[in-house]
Amino acid sequence: MPKMKSSRAAKKRFKRTATGKIKRYQANKSHILTKKTAKRKRQLRGSTLVAGPDRKRCDRLLGGK
Repeated sequence: MPKMKSSRAAKKRFKRTATGKIKRYQANKSHILTKKTAKRKRQLRGSTLVAGPDRKRCDRLLGGK
């Protein structure tokens, strides 16, 4: 059985932390920014962790088990 290929799209979107969690960037920061408040745009700037139910799916996309 050959190795599973990791999804190239997922590789560009997610990064694995040192403890094995999966980090992602937040959505809604690419366009139509004029109607969003400065506070909202500032808070979207940072990264966050992938939620528990989605972690298994992201792990598989990144070439995990």
